[in-house]
Amino acid sequence: MGKYTINVNGQARSLDLTPETPLLWALRDSLDLVGTKYGCGVGQCGACTVHINGVPSRSCMTPVSSVGRQKVTTIEGLDPKHMHPVQQAWQELDVPQCGYCQAGQMMTAAALLKDNQNPSDADIDAAMGGNLCRCATYLRIRAGVHRAAEIARKGKK
Repeated sequence: MGKYTINVNGQARSLDLTPETPLLWALRDSLDLVGTKYGCGVGQCGACTVHINGVPSRSCMTPVSSVGRQKVTTIEGLDPKHMHPVQQAWQELDVPQCGYCQAGQMMTAAALLKDNQNPSDADIDAAMGGNLCRCATYLRIRAGVHRAAEIARKGKK
């Protein structure tokens, strides 16, 4: 066991875990941030995506000991009032079907839009390609990203 203090959603959080404990389980089991989902456990599906220093990262493959002072943002911290453009678009367009993968989808989309405020279909497909959806809502996800980009652009005027 080891003592770790990580910055999650803008707050320093203390943990007493083994160094190899995946960040996913630290978030879900120790910090009760259950929006981040377990999907495959090998970093291939994207359900566990969080931001580490603003970069989409697979929390199932990230040992808690490697986080250090980096800033971790989960779906709960993307916007506590659920007003992030991606969250607004997902709700407006009713993007999810079952919803299981959607936190990871939204975290990846938010990172894309941070760097590209007007993504093409190809940009979206490339960025979102590592996030799997068992319900195959890929067209709705793409529409959601386009709508989120539109909301974000309007908000900056």
